[in-house]
Amino acid sequence: MPFINSRVSIDMTEQQKETIKEKLGSAIAMIPGKSEEWLMLELADNCNLYFKGANTQPLAMIEIKVFGKIPEDCLDGMTKRICEIYETELQIKKDCIYVKYEECYKWGWNGSNF
Repeated sequence: MPFINSRVSIDMTEQQKETIKEKLGSAIAMIPGKSEEWLMLELADNCNLYFKGANTQPLAMIEIKVFGKIPEDCLDGMTKRICEIYETELQIKKDCIYVKYEECYKWGWNGSNF
């Protein structure tokens, strides 16, 4: 039950959204037990993001929420991969990207809770 909330400060084309969706779908498998099969994504562009008091360069905020525990040993690789995706596809520099992880233990789906 992963959810990735992606906010960027720039316009994205439909092709860029599709490519990022596919690449994030593959990347989520870096977290054991998670796959694209259960992944929900939000790809929001043109967000009013500010970093260091300014919005003069492309920025990204990526939140990854997972039902259950995220093993510490997969976080560095996951963050690296996400930064590579956004730098390659949207030319957002790695030092302009925040990645936040959240472990959730109260998660509902299909009319009930896990």
